[in-house]
Amino acid sequence: MASAVDETAVKQAAQKDGLAAGDAALLLAEMKASRIAARHADALVIGCDQLLVCNGVWYDKPQSLEQAASQLRALRNQTHTLETAVVCLRNGVEIWHHLARPRLTMRDFSEAFLQAYLLREGDAVLSSVGAYRLEGMGVHLFDRIEGEHSAILGLPLLPLLGFLRQHGALLG
Repeated sequence: MASAVDETAVKQAAQKDGLAAGDAALLLAEMKASRIAARHADALVIGCDQLLVCNGVWYDKPQSLEQAASQLRALRNQTHTLETAVVCLRNGVEIWHHLARPRLTMRDFSEAFLQAYLLREGDAVLSSVGAYRLEGMGVHLFDRIEGEHSAILGLPLLPLLGFLRQHGALLG
């Protein structure tokens, strides 16, 4: 369910307040879950968020293919972190959270590769904070990937599944 949290405003306020990117991702995940929990009081609600950080800069989803190209050029030959947060609420109260920090190193790809990549992937790159999808051609952008695959995709699934089993939401 969409939570209608103004992510841009929250990120800007978090940066202004000096919050670390991981703390901002946790805050966003909790805010999203709280919005949904307010409409579904008895439900176990899962909220998540992901921020990409490279050399101290927080990146958002690109709004255009030109912006995606610029972002990928900035990430080229660099290592970035995906601050990937998940928060669980029951009755509007946080009962668990987890922050994963996968690290990805982009290779020094050519401009020709970048243009071919954007042409092939098209607007799909606009749905990703890094302007890449590992489940598609985006994996070709990287030299090294450290961390749980599902956390890179936006949800630290293995820790979440463990939590859900411990709390009886899934069979153990």
